[in-house]
Amino acid sequence: MKLLTKFNLILLVVFGAGGLILSQVAYAALIANARREVLQEAELMMASARAVRDYTSSELAPLLEQNPEHKTRFLAETVPSFGAISTFTKLRQKYPDYTYREATLNPTNPQHHAADWETDVIGYLSDHPEQTQVTGERETPTGPSLYLATPISADPSCLECHGRPALAPPAMIDTYGPNNGFGWKSGTIVAAQIVSVPMSVPVNNAKRTFRLLLVYLAITLITTILALDTAVYLIVIRPLQLVSEAADRASKGETTAAPLPLKGNDEIATVTASFNRMQLSLAKALKMLG
Repeated sequence: MKLLTKFNLILLVVFGAGGLILSQVAYAALIANARREVLQEAELMMASARAVRDYTSSELAPLLEQNPEHKTRFLAETVPSFGAISTFTKLRQKYPDYTYREATLNPTNPQHHAADWETDVIGYLSDHPEQTQVTGERETPTGPSLYLATPISADPSCLECHGRPALAPPAMIDTYGPNNGFGWKSGTIVAAQIVSVPMSVPVNNAKRTFRLLLVYLAITLITTILALDTAVYLIVIRPLQLVSEAADRASKGETTAAPLPLKGNDEIATVTASFNRMQLSLAKALKMLG
């Protein structure tokens, strides 16, 4: 096996191992960065939903409750969750893959009943009351989605409508009936605010960037090997070939060959100088013998 071939094999092994490690680290970093971007979007959505809830609770609901119509017809706008859900329902007209839910184990409105996976999330939050939020990923028909969930606990004000049916506003009973959304206990986690953000776009962008990185790494590897091969050939292999050819001619009795040119003061130049001295000594010895 020639020297240049051995050199290239070593380079391929070294660059291959380094490239594999670098690619794995880069892929993990790109995916993690994509996930952070999605999580930031989810946190922004959650903050927006809380702001709408707080506005409804502190500003809008007190005004609507003074409306005489509220005594005879239940005004859903007085419920803090109504404004947040309605806002994000309009948002979904443009961004259908983004969702906001106030999933409830025992809701007054059946539309808010928790799905199976949402029930699991609420159960986890109930079992871990020290956690203020939980995140996770799940598959949807449009691809992977990241969800962010925060618990909703029943406070005394909630029990005015969700304690006993007899104490609930008559207008609400007329609208939803006396069978759902009652029996809540103060301090218990009864629901969760859950926002879901699609991951397909940032993850695909990360994968596209990773593929581009692999292309650049391959180009860099090829360019580096070609540059090193050229340098090794010109600095090491070609001078050694000249020494080898001169030694071959000397072994056949040629004593009039010109000295090999010396370039630099590296190891190759030292070998060339030594060969020139040997060739000169050989020529003098053969002349003395003749």
